[in-house]
Amino acid sequence: MTISEKGTPAVIWTKGLTKKYGELTAVDHLDLTVFKGEVFGLLGPNGAGKTTTTLMLLGLTEPDGGEAIIKDLNCTRDSIEVKKAVGYLPDNVGFYSGMTGRENLRFTGRLNGLEGGALEEKIDELLVRVNMVKAADKKTGAYSRGMKQRLGIADVLMKDPEIIIMDEPTLGIDPEGVRELMWLIRDLAERDGRTILLSSHQLHQVQRVCDRMGIFVQGKMAACGTLEELGRQIDHDGINTLELSVYPDNIRLQNILKNTNGVIDMEKNSDIYIIHSSFDLRRTLSKELACQGYTIMHMRQAGSDLDEIYRKYFEKEGERIEAGNNTEKK
Repeated sequence: MTISEKGTPAVIWTKGLTKKYGELTAVDHLDLTVFKGEVFGLLGPNGAGKTTTTLMLLGLTEPDGGEAIIKDLNCTRDSIEVKKAVGYLPDNVGFYSGMTGRENLRFTGRLNGLEGGALEEKIDELLVRVNMVKAADKKTGAYSRGMKQRLGIADVLMKDPEIIIMDEPTLGIDPEGVRELMWLIRDLAERDGRTILLSSHQLHQVQRVCDRMGIFVQGKMAACGTLEELGRQIDHDGINTLELSVYPDNIRLQNILKNTNGVIDMEKNSDIYIIHSSFDLRRTLSKELACQGYTIMHMRQAGSDLDEIYRKYFEKEGERIEAGNNTEKK
């Protein structure tokens, strides 16, 4: 069994998972590991293979190669048992529109073997958890998308799954609804110890909520890890790039920057210095500039946010594909 650095076991893993639709390879030899209690984000544009991966994990479509395992269950051969162990929140949750939120949860609870006082107690508890008490007795046909997503999480929790898979959970939700949903997802992992696998193309939201991320490019996993690890993996030739703005900006400052150990070269764009170095200079420069009486107005390591990392991976994959096409032409 694969164990994380924190000692937690893997509860989802795939090896060489592949799915083709005719000439199109939607998922291409995917190796993926998700550990117990973490929030893992599958990140990529529409058509990258995220939803196809989700369908194979749920046993809703068969792979053409490789295998997918959830809690020692083969997702293809043991699909019924997998469905019992996993909660699934699709990108567009469906409810009986003529029934209230509470009635929909009651229906789901009964399907999962709950009845009487235990069922009503659980419904009340989950409505509080997802902040839907006030809307519980309104018909779901009048719900906003965000309300449906929150009720969808309550619906998933009716069977108390250890693992929850979410497909584009924040799609079409207003900023306040996104904030509430992100908090709820983190709470499910941190307080309950549940494992969350979510697919999304919303970079900022994924960055806020996920412990680790996998970047999907044309059916392949281009990279996987924490935000910091992804930044290191895409770093070109070991060169670090630092954006820096300091007050006061003078000749003495420029000499300090140029003579700092590790600096390779430096340029200036308006009031921002762009410094290329052989290692991360943030700690060194913060200490030195403070000692010299300077005030740092802006300091940012390039590649430290998901948007930039994501863009670089797509540029890198584009270069790889172009190189392959040129080789074939020769």
